[in-house]
Amino acid sequence: MAQIRLDGVDKVYSGGVKAVDSLDLEIRDGEFMVLVGPSGCGKSTALRMIAGLEDISAGTITIGDRVVNDLAPKDRDIAMVFQNYALYPHMTVAQNLAFGLKLRGMPKEERNKRVHEAAKMLGLEQFLERKPAALSGGQRQRVAMGRAIVREPQAFLMDEPLSNLDAKLRVSMRASLNQLHERLGVTTVYVTHDQIEAMTLGNRVCVLREGRLQQVDTPQRLFDHPVNLFVAGFIGSPAMNFVTADLVRGDGDGACAVFAGIKLPVPDGVFRDKPGLDGYLGRKVILGVRPSDFEDAAHAKPDWAPFGVTAGVTEELGSEINVIFTVDAPPVEHKDTADLAADDTDGEEDVTLPLNENKALWTARVNARSAVRPGQRIELAVDTHRLHFFDPASGLAIGHQGTGTPAGAVDAGKVGKVS
Repeated sequence: MAQIRLDGVDKVYSGGVKAVDSLDLEIRDGEFMVLVGPSGCGKSTALRMIAGLEDISAGTITIGDRVVNDLAPKDRDIAMVFQNYALYPHMTVAQNLAFGLKLRGMPKEERNKRVHEAAKMLGLEQFLERKPAALSGGQRQRVAMGRAIVREPQAFLMDEPLSNLDAKLRVSMRASLNQLHERLGVTTVYVTHDQIEAMTLGNRVCVLREGRLQQVDTPQRLFDHPVNLFVAGFIGSPAMNFVTADLVRGDGDGACAVFAGIKLPVPDGVFRDKPGLDGYLGRKVILGVRPSDFEDAAHAKPDWAPFGVTAGVTEELGSEINVIFTVDAPPVEHKDTADLAADDTDGEEDVTLPLNENKALWTARVNARSAVRPGQRIELAVDTHRLHFFDPASGLAIGHQGTGTPAGAVDAGKVGKVS
């Protein structure tokens, strides 16, 4: 096992395209670190630079106590698991597992021992004499992981290994990966564009955007304390709702966030938890509300704030219902939210029909016992202790105090070293 450090790492392609920009990241010994972000954010490039499959343009990469900038991939003592399995079709499972060890000149007895240990760990014992064509997608992926495990490397590097599997199999394979990491304790760097995968697998998650580190923290802290609009909108499904609001003093001494004819009280505790938020009184802020912080008022706690809406669409998921509705305010216009929208459409233009008349589209997640139906008026309630506030100019979270906040960050693109 080994710690992996990236210090000021850049990757610049011909034509001046910067895929990775001054990336500082420390992956602890034995940690499961997930690199996540939209397409083209530099996560796979960063992984390939750690592996030695891409040259770095500047900076230093250290694995254990060795600087590996000039080391060939085979000399870095790492093992990679790819998206496409990369199995040899003419070899049996046992031969695929043993092939890398055979190339290294390992004695046959030791090879067989490692192959059978990995096969037992991954439930592949009954498939050892089969060839890849006779295996399911999940079984092939387990063989690919077994080939990495038998190496007993300092680190595993995994590039979207589950993306070719169907949704149900991905869930079970995530559980298998978690169990595998618990058992082996090997430092693992895992790349995915799927934020649910990132949240369920990572000890910590590193969010990248345009080659720059945005935030690195535990999954729960990323969800509860995003550093900026981009992280807030990218982490969480359904995504966080945003609106531009006025933060004002309400009746008496209380404060309210006011938008679209709605007044949401802001509890005093929120001001205590978000230093500097009181400086925005009398100013505009970008308000964020997680869908999970809504509830049907009939099932909500009595101190939650009322929020009446007309349900446009309802998605009944069995254990809960997503209520999709419009807020009579324009969608937030900011580079962070624009980048999120671009990722949702994979760069295509005009893929959504203009059905909302320039109104913000919001989602509330409510109890399955709710009687809400499309087109009906429903009284929702909001947990106002969990409101999020962002600076309209910079997009940074107001009063953010998370341990994963990049040191000295002054905008979403300027970060310091995070470990």
